[in-house]
Amino acid sequence: MASRSLNRVILIGNLTRDPELKYTPAGTAVCTFGVATNRSWTTNDGQTKEETQYHRIVAWQKLAELCGKFLSKGKKVFLEGRITYRSFTGRDGQQRSITEIVLDDFIVFGDGRKATGMTAEKSPVSSEETASSEPPTVSEQKPSEETVREEDPVKVNENISPDDIPF
Repeated sequence: MASRSLNRVILIGNLTRDPELKYTPAGTAVCTFGVATNRSWTTNDGQTKEETQYHRIVAWQKLAELCGKFLSKGKKVFLEGRITYRSFTGRDGQQRSITEIVLDDFIVFGDGRKATGMTAEKSPVSSEETASSEPPTVSEQKPSEETVREEDPVKVNENISPDDIPF
């Protein structure tokens, strides 16, 4: 009987560089990028210390194409994946080992600018979306007084189609 195990990594951090989208000779998309996570704590003598960890992220296939399309340096992202370790021989003949997180899913957070409505920059992106679909946008126009009735607790924009809903 095999024992159960779990290899799951969840990170929230900022991209340290723009993603590099490449294709293998077989045509499989692979995207690599870096994410930095920060930790701060207060020591016993009251000093605040900070520590930054850098993580190498790898995405494959359709998810790699989505990363190349929606991610850029400085963006805050939520990442979910699994940790892998691999060894290889470098160009100089030295044996090297590398730790990577193989991405399973991600969500892009806003760019920090204040906005009144949801935009493509602030919409969540997950591996379930297709590369050909554009992120939905929500109109920032206020609905006319005719479409808002006092008994309605929620203002409704009549021009939203089911294709505009992001889930």
